[in-house]
Amino acid sequence: MPDKLSRRIAIANDHAGTELKTALMSRFPAIDWVNFGADTSESVDYPDFAHPLAESVANGQTSLGILICGSGNGVCMSANKHQNIRAALCWNEEISALARQHNNANVCCLPARFISEEEAVAIVQRFLETEFEGGRHGRRVEKIPC
Repeated sequence: MPDKLSRRIAIANDHAGTELKTALMSRFPAIDWVNFGADTSESVDYPDFAHPLAESVANGQTSLGILICGSGNGVCMSANKHQNIRAALCWNEEISALARQHNNANVCCLPARFISEEEAVAIVQRFLETEFEGGRHGRRVEKIPC
């Protein structure tokens, strides 16, 4: 079985998340990162980056996604407009694990202005390593799309 951290993962960010994105990409070198994000701190509009990432995950080009903006909310709201996307705002490891276990989240949204690099690494690690539990949670996840 391949290493769970050696998958093709989408990552995107706005200007507030550029530094954190760069740090995450360097901290997880085994991941085949597909970068849809901004590469500078010049002000940009987060939906312009969240939508291409969500499309990539929704159509199976990438297995999961990591989105980063200042609060994490803007990219999360944008991604969740797409069918088959379950984006979760994750600010600690436990929320990250529960998003995968109970909600089958396929996009992890990070609030760059409210977590440290070390916290972000731990959150992403848990998100990537945690599996969906299914069972009663599967029934609930099936009810999410409109």
